[in-house]
Amino acid sequence: MSARLEIPAFDWLRVVVEPWALYPETTIWIVLMGWLVSLVCGAVGLFLILRRMAMTGDAISHSVLPGLVLAFLWTASRATLPMMLGALIAGVLSVILIEWIHRSSRVKPDAAMGIVFSLFFAVGVILVTAYADHIDLDADCVLYGEIAYVPLEPMWALAGIELGPAPVMRMAMVGLIVAGLGFLFFKELITTSFDPVLAASLGLSPKAFHYGLMIVLSVVIVSSFEAVGAILVVAMLIFPGATALLLTHRLRLALALLPMIAALHSLLGYHLAVWFDVTVAGSMAVAAGGLLAIAWAVYCIWARVARSSH
Repeated sequence: MSARLEIPAFDWLRVVVEPWALYPETTIWIVLMGWLVSLVCGAVGLFLILRRMAMTGDAISHSVLPGLVLAFLWTASRATLPMMLGALIAGVLSVILIEWIHRSSRVKPDAAMGIVFSLFFAVGVILVTAYADHIDLDADCVLYGEIAYVPLEPMWALAGIELGPAPVMRMAMVGLIVAGLGFLFFKELITTSFDPVLAASLGLSPKAFHYGLMIVLSVVIVSSFEAVGAILVVAMLIFPGATALLLTHRLRLALALLPMIAALHSLLGYHLAVWFDVTVAGSMAVAAGGLLAIAWAVYCIWARVARSSH
């Protein structure tokens, strides 16, 4: 007997009203975490797109897995600092290996990227499965994450006041750091992204900013793991920035649009998950893809109108 695809009837009260009325705290933290992940990943991903390195996020998101597992095995703890350091080392090492393979052979950059990230990811999966009895990590959590469990995490407190679940606060701190670094080095990032030769002639080091961006990318990916996992974080790195760049050619305006785009990803994805009773992170990625399709349609219509007017 073949399975039939049945779409549940849309009930506005159940899908939209009840989550905010019956369990508002849970809904707020899930939506806020989704917004932060989409916003922070989207901001970093925007510069990856400008550098034509969009799939580098995919490579690093898979390559950091062995670093996470080895850090846990070494420290027997899921504390933020060792996990971040393990992921950073694995992420930077993967970037170095990709460039070394490309420069020392006739292997193209995309092939070198595929070689490194598939190898690192395979090693990470083997470590997870081999030491499953000794580590508090599982493949499903690493691959897909589970943003619905974020409200159940321990609360961070400051001066006796509970601020919010640890993953949300950690993601907010990473977001502030990314925003601060972006503000301080905005001109340098623009110059090294669009014209590395000009940047070098001005005394800037394109390689230093490249590795700096890779380090920030690794931190953002690890911070997002708990919510959306290694696979879906790629969607959050690409969809928000790509959507913003379809709506405007001005970089500053694209960055200004990211908070609104991220909010739509989070809200629409969450309610889509409630409607179909499916994973929240996956639904947010689907919502991101849907918004990108709408932005692409708007762009095509605008481009056709502009051509016809000439």
